[in-house]
Amino acid sequence: MHKDGKLFIAKRANTKKFLSGKWELIGGHIEFGETIEEGLEREILEELKIEIVIENPYHAFTYVSDNGHKHSVEIDYFARMQNPEQEIELNPKDHSDYKWNSANEIDEYFEDGDEEKIASPERDFKC
Repeated sequence: MHKDGKLFIAKRANTKKFLSGKWELIGGHIEFGETIEEGLEREILEELKIEIVIENPYHAFTYVSDNGHKHSVEIDYFARMQNPEQEIELNPKDHSDYKWNSANEIDEYFEDGDEEKIASPERDFKC
């Protein structure tokens, strides 16, 4: 999600089993019968209590979980808040913090190797 030339990232709750306490580009899973876009809109509403406008996809990648039992496919979309003035309300089960970052600030929140599990945020500013 982007706004005013900045990228939205959120810190996963420490109670999460996968990548707990890590910063991420926000997203989620698709439920049976949903389109990709419907799933993304629902996940953002559940996790941030905001409505979004989905724009074009810009990156897709796959990875296998550390235990080798799950193969995921992720598609990253540009999105923006439907109403830029709406207030973000984090669901504490999902995230503990969030930030809007400019391109020169983003690297400090992601570690080498995260790009296999979390889309590279630098791409958000280059597309």
